[in-house]
Amino acid sequence: MSFAGFKLPTLAVASRDFTASIVVFLVAMPLCMGIAIASGVPPEKGLITGIIGGIVVGALAGSPLQVSGPAAGLAVVVFELVRDKGLSALGPILILAGLIQLIAGILKVGGWFRAISPAVVHGMLAGIGVLIVVGQFHVLFDARPLPSGIQNLLAIPGRLLGLSASNVSGVEQAFMIGLLTIAAMLGWERFRPAALRQVPAALVGVMVGTLTAFSLGLTIDRVDVPQSIVAAVALPAPDFLAQWIDPSIIVAALAIAFIASAETLLSAAAVDRMHNGVRTDYNKELRAQGIGNLLCGVAGALPMTGVIVRSSANVQAGATTRLSTMLHGIWILGFVALLPWLLREIPMAALGAILVVTGVRLVSLAHVRHLFHSYGVLPALIWAVTLIVVVAEDLLTGVLVGIALSLLELVPHVRRLGLKVEMPNETEGRCMALAGSATFVTLPKLSDTLDALPMDGPTCLDVSRLTKVDHTCAELMKEWLARRRAAGHPVELTGASGELAAMAA
Repeated sequence: MSFAGFKLPTLAVASRDFTASIVVFLVAMPLCMGIAIASGVPPEKGLITGIIGGIVVGALAGSPLQVSGPAAGLAVVVFELVRDKGLSALGPILILAGLIQLIAGILKVGGWFRAISPAVVHGMLAGIGVLIVVGQFHVLFDARPLPSGIQNLLAIPGRLLGLSASNVSGVEQAFMIGLLTIAAMLGWERFRPAALRQVPAALVGVMVGTLTAFSLGLTIDRVDVPQSIVAAVALPAPDFLAQWIDPSIIVAALAIAFIASAETLLSAAAVDRMHNGVRTDYNKELRAQGIGNLLCGVAGALPMTGVIVRSSANVQAGATTRLSTMLHGIWILGFVALLPWLLREIPMAALGAILVVTGVRLVSLAHVRHLFHSYGVLPALIWAVTLIVVVAEDLLTGVLVGIALSLLELVPHVRRLGLKVEMPNETEGRCMALAGSATFVTLPKLSDTLDALPMDGPTCLDVSRLTKVDHTCAELMKEWLARRRAAGHPVELTGASGELAAMAA
C-alpha cells in the first residue's frame, strides 16, 4: 500500500522497524550529547542534529537503513572552528557545506568518494579516535580539553598525579563516575544476558553513572540543556552571506563537506555489507546529507554524517525500511521536549567516558594488520602517516597527505591506468572480463561494472588480464564477492592471483 508516493510497510515490517527504532534511539541519545560536548558546543546542538538526521535525512536518504546524526569524525574539526571563529560562524559554514554536498549529489560525484583509499579513511578515523581519547580524558576530571591533541596528551600525566586519595573532591568524584561508566559499558558488553542483548552498552553506562551520582549526591558537573528544544535553535544572522567571502570560511565549509561526504558514503558501503536489501544510491544519499547539513546550519546545530555505530545497531536490531531511522528521530524529539529534566541529571564525566571508549575503538589496529599482511608495507605506511598528521596537525591536512601518498601506488603503472571491461555476447551478460589496471582512479567504473552483473543466478569474472589491483579495488571486489555469495549467487573468479586468488578460495 502506498500513500502520496510513500510506500507503507506491512504490519510485520513496521513492527520490526518500531523495535529497531527504539534501540537506535537509545544508542543515539548519549552519543548526540557526548559528541556535542566533545565539539565544544552545548549538548542540545547535537540533539537537534540527531532529530534532523533521523526525520528529514532518514526520509530522503539513498541508504534506507543508514542512520545520520552528529559524528565523532567531525568533533575535532568543529571544536577548532568554534574555538577560532566562535559558535556564530558554525551556521554559515554548515549552510555552505550543505550546498556543496547537494550540488555534488546533483552532479553525480557521490561514487568518487568511495575511491578514497581505505588506508586513508581508517588512518583518519584512527587519528580522530586518538584526539577524542586524549581530549575527553580531561572531561573525566570535569575539566575542559586543551586546544590541541598534543597539549591534551602531554597534560594527561598531570591530571593523574593531581588526584588525591585523602582529600576526595569534585575532581576525584567525577573521575570515579567516569571509570564506573567505562566499567559498566565493558562489563555489560561481556556479560549481558541474551534476552537483553539489544540494550546498548552506552545506555547502561550512562544509567549507572547517573544513578550513582544522584544517589550519592555528588557535586560534579552535569549536562545543561534548555527547558525547550526550540530555545536551542539559533538562526544565522541576516548578514551571514557576507561571511562567505572570507576564504577561511570557504575552506572550512569545503573541509566539512569533504569529510562528512567521505564518512557518510563509506559508512553506507559498510551498511550494504550487513544486509541483502536495497543497495545505496550514493548520489541520492549525498543530496540528502546536503539538505540535512543545510538545515543544521539554519538551526545552528552540529554537522551530520551517516554514522556506522548507529547504522549497524539499526541493521542488527532487525530494521528493514527507512521507517526505523525516521522514528528514532521522532523519539529524540519527544524525549527532549517532554523529559529535559532527566537529561540534566547526567554527569558530564559519564558522557566523556562513552566517548573515550568510542575513540579507543576507532583506532583499529586489526585493520592496519590486515592491510600489512594482505597488501604490503605501503598501505600500512599510509595509514600510520595519516594518523600521525591528523593528531599532530589537523584532520584535513592528514587526509590530503594520505591521499598524496596513495598516488605513489600509481607511479609504476602511470602509463597503463585504464580499465577495460569486456562482456562476451554468448554469456547473456553473466560473464565479464577485466583488463588493465584496477586502481582507485577506476574504482567508480569497476563498482558500476560489478553491480551490473545479474543477481538471479551464477556469474563469472575473468581477471587474468588485470596487470594491477591496488588495495582499494581489492577490498571492493572482496566485499562484492562476499555479498554475492552470502545472497546465494555463486561467482566463478578465474585467472586470479595473490589476494584475489585468496578471495576466490
